[in-house]
Amino acid sequence: MANIGFRIMPFAPAAPAALVHELARTATAHLSDNMNRLYSVSAALRPYHKGGRFAGPALTVKASPGDNLMVHKAIDIARPGDVIVVDAAGVLEQAIIGEIMSSLAASRGVAGMVIDGAIRDADALRLSPFPVYARGVTHRGPYKNGPGEINVPVSIGGLVVNPGDIVVGDDDGLIVLAPDIAAEVLERAQAQAAEENALLETIRSGGTVDRRWVDRSLREKGCDF
Repeated sequence: MANIGFRIMPFAPAAPAALVHELARTATAHLSDNMNRLYSVSAALRPYHKGGRFAGPALTVKASPGDNLMVHKAIDIARPGDVIVVDAAGVLEQAIIGEIMSSLAASRGVAGMVIDGAIRDADALRLSPFPVYARGVTHRGPYKNGPGEINVPVSIGGLVVNPGDIVVGDDDGLIVLAPDIAAEVLERAQAQAAEENALLETIRSGGTVDRRWVDRSLREKGCDF
């Protein structure tokens, strides 16, 4: 019988590399807008690295709160380009990773780490380009006892993340896309980006921007002015 709660499951199929590459170049705001702003990770998980965009398939870890044994194993088995996504139950009493583990993950080609819990060595992580997102910071280190699971559905910042889902991050936060909708959402997000870039160019060049929609919307909503 399977040891439920202490097991390592098989990897999910990886999304096409070209799709992941394009998602990594796309703003999370545009992706979020084109999923009706429902599939975003809580703003409580913030970037703790130097900044920049990334994307990759989720290698999920369900950790015992305050314990990082299974996170160490995830780093050992991660494929280049994976994003290690750790459900640490949002507990902030112990740090799940720090400079050493994030450096090791980066050296193995991991695309980034998302910790629904705490990290430490925040000063060093802020100087690094390796993407790390977390809920908070503490100097207190973790235990290494287990249990935990790898490649199972997890909850991160109020969002369910399945193994193989595509995680996209930038300075605004994190988005998670199921592989079967990712291409469609990407196409819509790219179209929105093109429209917004054209609008910005009009503004910067001193052109006229039609703002009549503001008053029209106010009247439709019953505003007196």
